[in-house]
Amino acid sequence: MTENAAQNLREYRMAKPPVIEPHELRHALKVAAVTGQNPVRDVALLLLFHGTGLMPNEAAKLLVSDYLEANNRVRVESIVRAEIAFNGKARPLIWANAKTCRAIDDYLAYRLVARHGITTTPAAFRGLDDRSPLFLAGDGEPFAFTRRVTASGAVSYSCEVLAEIIRRLHQQAGIEHGGALAARRSFAVGLYRQGRSVKIIQELIGVSSLGAVKKLVESDPVTLASIVRGVI
Repeated sequence: MTENAAQNLREYRMAKPPVIEPHELRHALKVAAVTGQNPVRDVALLLLFHGTGLMPNEAAKLLVSDYLEANNRVRVESIVRAEIAFNGKARPLIWANAKTCRAIDDYLAYRLVARHGITTTPAAFRGLDDRSPLFLAGDGEPFAFTRRVTASGAVSYSCEVLAEIIRRLHQQAGIEHGGALAARRSFAVGLYRQGRSVKIIQELIGVSSLGAVKKLVESDPVTLASIVRGVI
């Protein structure tokens, strides 16, 4: 490999994930709704990642009770529990976006019909096991985690299956380099475009460094076309 090629590779690896514009997400949702083995779940997953900024490991470990109250209502003000957060610190998880909640509700209704993670007490948690993962693999089982051991002996687990699903849902819609990290950055940039403070964005995505959040959102590659598109 030449020095120039090596430099290009290093720059690519260091590049920020792309910002996915609203019209691109709308297209990805339309494609997801008519492709794959579980379109109801996949639409909900796309909106989950773009509407919360969650990481794949966090999303795979969400429980039904992180989304629903026992009385079947959506838990509007929830949390990413410390034990599932990527940095080990709890942070707010707000279920207030109507489109995201509607898609998740549709998926939970599908789960009930498919009998994926149901209980014998249908009056609570919409008939679902409150301790079961909010999202399941196609066979109704929890997503699998891959175990890795570093040279120093440290053990880590990653939900590569879910990360690959999110990557595929972007790729099939023609979005290059799309995936969970791109959805996470798009979530942060979307809040910043709305005029939300960097401090609020930091709290929602759980990044410890305020400077890192600023770099993430202030380098927004907004184009003249996207500005004009949103005028009316």
